[in-house]
Amino acid sequence: MTMKTPTLRERLLLQEDLNFLLTNRVPRLALTRFMGWYSQIRSPWLTRWSIAVWRWFTPLDLSEATTQQFDSLHDCFTRSLKPDARPFDPDADTVCCPSDGIVGACGDIEGTQLWQAKGFPYTLEDLLGSAELAQRYARGKYVTLRLTSSMYHRFHAPADGLVERVTYISGDTWNVNPIALKRVERLFCKNERAVIEVKLAKDRSAVALVPVAAILVASIRLHFINVLLHLRYRGPHVMPCYAPHVKGDEMGWFEHGSTIIVLLPPHLTLATGIRTGAEVKAGQALAHHPPGQQASAQVVPPMATDKQGSPGG
Repeated sequence: MTMKTPTLRERLLLQEDLNFLLTNRVPRLALTRFMGWYSQIRSPWLTRWSIAVWRWFTPLDLSEATTQQFDSLHDCFTRSLKPDARPFDPDADTVCCPSDGIVGACGDIEGTQLWQAKGFPYTLEDLLGSAELAQRYARGKYVTLRLTSSMYHRFHAPADGLVERVTYISGDTWNVNPIALKRVERLFCKNERAVIEVKLAKDRSAVALVPVAAILVASIRLHFINVLLHLRYRGPHVMPCYAPHVKGDEMGWFEHGSTIIVLLPPHLTLATGIRTGAEVKAGQALAHHPPGQQASAQVVPPMATDKQGSPGG
């Protein structure tokens, strides 16, 4: 009796099964907390060894970083880049990508329904934790930006605007790679996340950035709120603030890599090149205002921060 040779599709499915098991059917919270502890160990030798191992599994490129010498993995994960490495489109009619990433699902929000993958819908209410807030982005546009572990992990203001509120929602740490997105329903709505509402200076409409944490990355640092959002932080869930930003201002970072969902109002149109599978850089065009739209008379000043990223006084 001859054994049938597995087809390419069958081999890929087996690899997907293994990937899903190794990155999800494990003690996710415990591994994430361990990684948080390990990444903070300050040892140049251990860091060099860890980075060497890391490079076996991912194309880590540090050529744009301000330094190539790190005292901890955390320093490498959250590395800053050389000046002008991520120039932001200066056109006032353009809303920019807040981070590097690979575009996942994107397009029109159908009422309040959007998609994490083909056949896997979720709703704005579940994602944002508020039916009232969901209506602000109903029938708008959305773009899912997935940050891989090797990417630049800081995210920036997509346009001039004002952050008046952040909502923190504690949750799980499912992997957010494409394999998991095709298998776990409403995955983004299960994981830890923050909802950052940005009132645009251009026309006072609202854009939302929703950083979603994942396995090995469950810490989100926002410069304008002096709280590290992580698995042990349980609230308050709604945090009022007054944080003016100029396009390109650094807003915060992930500790490792994950996803940012960008929600846009209906009158914006997605930029050319924003499509599923496209790799984008922070600062390139994400969406555009209608031509001829007048800017708001109110000018939003830049946000002052100290060297630690906390609001300046």
